[in-house]
Amino acid sequence: MLRSHTCGELRMEHVNQPVSLCGWVQTKRDKGGMVWIDLRDRYGVTQLIFEEGKTDPQLLEKIRSLGREFVVKAEGKVVERVAKNDKIPTGNIEVRVENLDILNPAKLPPFLIEDETDGGDDLRMKYRYLDLRRNAVRKNLELRHQMMRQTRTYMDSKNFIEVETPVLIKSTPEGARDFVVPSRMNPGEFYALPQSPQTFKQLLMVSGFDRYYQIVKCFRDEDLRADRQPEFTQIDCEMSFITQEDILNTFEGLVKHLFKQVKGIELTNLARMSYADAMKYYGNDKPDTRFEMRFTELNEVAKGKDFSVFNDAELIVGICAKGCAEYTRKQLDELTEFVKRPQIGAKGLVYVRYNADGSIKSSIDKFYSEADLKVWAEKMQAAPGDLLLIISGEATKARKALSELRLEMGERLSLRDKSTYSCLWVLDFPLLEWGEEEQRWFAMHHPFTSPKPEDIHLLESDPGKVRANAYDMVINGVEVGGGSIRIHNRELQAKMFSHLGFTDEEARRQFGFLMEAFEYGAPPHGGIAFGFDRLCSLFGGADSIRDFIAFPKNNSGRDVMIDTPSTISNAQLEELSIRVSMSGKK
Repeated sequence: MLRSHTCGELRMEHVNQPVSLCGWVQTKRDKGGMVWIDLRDRYGVTQLIFEEGKTDPQLLEKIRSLGREFVVKAEGKVVERVAKNDKIPTGNIEVRVENLDILNPAKLPPFLIEDETDGGDDLRMKYRYLDLRRNAVRKNLELRHQMMRQTRTYMDSKNFIEVETPVLIKSTPEGARDFVVPSRMNPGEFYALPQSPQTFKQLLMVSGFDRYYQIVKCFRDEDLRADRQPEFTQIDCEMSFITQEDILNTFEGLVKHLFKQVKGIELTNLARMSYADAMKYYGNDKPDTRFEMRFTELNEVAKGKDFSVFNDAELIVGICAKGCAEYTRKQLDELTEFVKRPQIGAKGLVYVRYNADGSIKSSIDKFYSEADLKVWAEKMQAAPGDLLLIISGEATKARKALSELRLEMGERLSLRDKSTYSCLWVLDFPLLEWGEEEQRWFAMHHPFTSPKPEDIHLLESDPGKVRANAYDMVINGVEVGGGSIRIHNRELQAKMFSHLGFTDEEARRQFGFLMEAFEYGAPPHGGIAFGFDRLCSLFGGADSIRDFIAFPKNNSGRDVMIDTPSTISNAQLEELSIRVSMSGKK
């Protein structure tokens, strides 16, 4: 080894020891008679000292030629620092250098390799290999490593076997677009990159591998946002001979294990909530339960006056913002404009101030008396000093808009603390959802999800009321995992495909291999997949998953560092039997 120690491990017990360090020049401070260099590697920073009269003059001359990010090897003796630095673990010592080799010079980086860098997102993504030298990004990847290691430790302890499934598979409809790969040896035919290993893990259950997991790359060609990338990582799991309760207990255990081992947090048992209650009280199926502010429906007490907006509404629903009665007109106008944004879609916002003196004033006083408004306040469990915020309209749209407003109020009131974690299971999702544009049913999760046994009879008469044997894990308003008990019976699976609009021929072509496997003794089975990148970002207290991925894509799905996606040569296209016309159109 070129080095005897790393730049993060030297302490007072190493004083007077000869050492050899390798790393990158973080900073250089030249005070004339003395020069200090902060040498950095993955493990930390050690200060090097050079002093006129004690350091060879030729070495001092070499030192003064060093620039930022030069790669060097320094040999010398550990000494106690006079001016100690309690902000770094090596702050009590420094190395008095006797010899220094420049292993590689470096150009001046395009941005500071510091925690507080001057590089914007685009620049740092272009030079990601430099960005990865920064402590903040390195710590994110170290967290990811710990999460991966502890996941394997837990799964191994529960007798799961890790099995790798294929990356080149058959294109199947799973809700998002596939990335496809042309086959040179089979002209005109294509592989797809997996959106998940779903069918393969079910086949492993048929094979008798009753406990499978895999930390696996998946691919979806969909529009990007902070918590999405075209390629992402899942903790993918499946179990045989189990009930839903077994799945919930096993993977609640995984999450508790990760919190304890990685964050030092002891979680209590996770709360459970039905999909129906999540929608009724929070307006979405992944509620942030770090704070209350639950919905209250007001149809019974708000209709029947001369206010046509409420009388004509399918739903009148509100939230109580504790301690916000003193909001100014400007603040209330901001909230009104917030809910009227096109992506939220409310037509307006009604507010009721329950003042500290017990009086009540609203934005619709001419339609409702103070006695009317006090009935609302009682129904919403409001107290003097609270602010009631109410939205009306078509039920689904009103709940969606109020959900966004609730989250906005949570932000404004600092109720969404990233160091606080609230985890729950959301259960009993609808099996199917109706697509108005396509005029047909779609699987809310995927076509292999089993209906609740007691609801199977409704598949023919009332498909929209069939509940799925499905479950999502939600942490702080983020869906981090989802799964279901699977269909393991050929007849029921065929019926499910039929309800989803597949002809018998289409079902055979897409999933004939799975249907046939069910005829050879498929056990009852179910599973779950966790979004590993999302879990890492939650544990790291970040909104975006990008800084927890070594080489992520940008919001346009591009890797600006290696400049991809990119064109390929006509010769490659011809070899893949992809014809190119004279106009360049394929």
